[in-house]
Amino acid sequence: MAGSHTELVEHLVKSVVMEPEAVRVEAQDDRDGVTYFVTVAPNDVGKVIGKSGRVISAIRYVVSAAAAKVRERAFVKVST
Repeated sequence: MAGSHTELVEHLVKSVVMEPEAVRVEAQDDRDGVTYFVTVAPNDVGKVIGKSGRVISAIRYVVSAAAAKVRERAFVKVST
């Protein structure tokens, strides 16, 4: 069921970055659930991660909660 929350991840990430047109989200199914790989512009990596990782933690929390509602597991990783 790859990609059921791709739009949610994309919307959340685009709301934090300076270059939203550079945001790419790729979903990959594995035995543990769905992993969303987020690629952003090099200047926006720090904005997505946030101070002490707070922003990416919040994004992961929201996506995980949305996936749990439909009995799925979801993970978000920022790739550079």
